[in-house]
Order: sequence, then C-alpha cells, then structure tokens
Amino acid sequence: MAVKIRLARRGRKKLARFDVIVADARSPRDGNFIEKIGTYDPLTVPATIELNEDKAFQWLMNGAQPSDTVKAMLSYRGIMLRKHLQIGVIKGALSQEEADRKLAEWKQAKTAKIQGRVDKLAEDKRARAKARKEAETKIKEARAEAIRKKAEVAAQAPESAPAEGEATAPAESESQA
Repeated sequence: MAVKIRLARRGRKKLARFDVIVADARSPRDGNFIEKIGTYDPLTVPATIELNEDKAFQWLMNGAQPSDTVKAMLSYRGIMLRKHLQIGVIKGALSQEEADRKLAEWKQAKTAKIQGRVDKLAEDKRARAKARKEAETKIKEARAEAIRKKAEVAAQAPESAPAEGEATAPAESESQA
C-alpha cells in the first residue's frame, strides 16, 4: 500500500483551509485517511502551518511520500532536513549530536528570518496607515481652506450685492419687455 502525506481541503468557498493528512494514495482527496498530522491556512500572511513534527518525521522515515505542496511545507519547517540528517546518522556519516546541532542552528536562523519578515510586514502596514492619515489630513486642510475662502467671498459679497442687484434688476425688466 502506497502511503502519501497530502492536503485535504476544509473550509467554505473561497476560504480554504487544509488538513495535512497521511492517507492511502488511492483514497480520494477528502475521503478516508490514516492520520491527521496538522493544518495549513494559506490565507494568512505568512501562511499558518501547524504540524505535529514528530509524527510527520516518523511517517517520512517509514516511507510515506509527501505531495509537492506538503514537501515544501515540511522543508519550510525543517522536517525534510531532519530526515536528511537522520539518514546521515544511520549511514554513519555524522553523529546524532552533530545532526541535532545542525538542525537547531538551522531552525534558529529560520525563526529569525520568519520573524524579520513578520516585523517588516507590520512596519509596512504602519507606514501605509500613517501615509493614509497624512493624505486625509492634507485633504481636510484643503477643504477647510476652501470653505474659509468661500466664507470670505460671501462676507465681501453682501457689501457689493445691493449695487449689483440694482444694476441687474433694470436689465432683467428690459429683457422681459
């Protein structure tokens, strides 16, 4: 029996969430599965991946084949590197301590990189909000200035309005005749 680690779709239309499952390769996408080992939400930034890393590693070591998307997720979380290092330990290329140290260093660097991206996204969001607020302030000031000028013109208009009113009244009566 060929065993695959793949995604099973959950969630409603246009709001997809996925379960990371271990299933027989012949079973349908959302059908029977052997075990659920995690979830994946691609709609968040960055995408949310929750995995039981020990179970995923165990299934990989037992020969389960990940789909392309799941393989990318496992690589992102360091499980494929862990498998690679463990195979090196089994073959005698390196010791378990060296493999654990290399994995810990990689995870630390990856966590720093992810946190840097999250911080950058948050900073960009704050900068966009600040720019939007400044633009709104400029528009508000321009409107206030236009209203002030209009009020000044209106204040000056009543002084000259009677003279204009007298001048326009005879012109209107002539045109009606």
